[in-house]
Amino acid sequence: MKTSFSNYIEQLQDRITNRLEQLDGGATFQEDLWEREEGGGGRTRVIENGNVFEKGGVNISKVHGDLPPSMQAYFGVKDCTFFACGLSLVLHPKNPMVPTVHANWRYFELYNMKGAKIDAWFGGGQDLTPYYLFEEDALHFHTVCKRACDAHEGDFYKTFKEKCDQYFWNAHRNEARGIGGLFFDYCKATDTFSIEQWANFVCEVGDSFLESYVPIVERRKDTAYSKEQREWQEIRRGRYVEFNLVHDKGTLFGLKTNGRIESILMSLPPKVQWNYNHQAKKGSPEEQLVTVLKQPVEWIK
Repeated sequence: MKTSFSNYIEQLQDRITNRLEQLDGGATFQEDLWEREEGGGGRTRVIENGNVFEKGGVNISKVHGDLPPSMQAYFGVKDCTFFACGLSLVLHPKNPMVPTVHANWRYFELYNMKGAKIDAWFGGGQDLTPYYLFEEDALHFHTVCKRACDAHEGDFYKTFKEKCDQYFWNAHRNEARGIGGLFFDYCKATDTFSIEQWANFVCEVGDSFLESYVPIVERRKDTAYSKEQREWQEIRRGRYVEFNLVHDKGTLFGLKTNGRIESILMSLPPKVQWNYNHQAKKGSPEEQLVTVLKQPVEWIK
């Protein structure tokens, strides 16, 4: 399984970066190959200062070795080694009318000290963080997510949307990071759903990413915007940074397993503002967004 999924994320990275370069029409992804001293490595691809994308990364990694004590405590195991591979992407567009997007698809194996596999699971998802709310964009994104889920299990969309709303909650701000999507983790083989079926599901979601996001970018990337709207985007980016550094498990896992710091922090936007006690004006589009973020929305009725 680890070989087949590793091959899949390599191919998916190529597909996604090729399409995003076409969409941007200016900048190209710069590739950086890296190795992890304890075992494994990755392929980081970053785009910066493009026509559409101010900053973005589409990264893959395959790492292995001894599971650090902090992660052993987290998983409730002792004396284990691990293998983990995945693709993680974040795209921060220049135009505030285009939403930021995040996605991740990953596979994890645990082994005892004799090298026998003792556990394995998939995880991942994709979520959208707009700065200005367009309901047709939210509906499109969630419709594509639901279609990918429905191809495998009727209740997957409802379950994984709820988990996404719960996970991407900025508790210290009492608001969501964005308008959600899908989030799933610890997807293990059961008597009724094999690990191969989970692999097929995760690949279906991965394959749906470009369809979920590219049409939104194409619809909004040439929309005119003001200096004030750009400032609002940078203020809201601050909330994105807060979530990633305070709450995000993937970021914390990377830091605790001696992951590559440049790749881990690739998710952070290049320009951010923290203005003291900033409040959106009443009745404004900015306030409309904040209101929606206070309570998860069922975008598909």
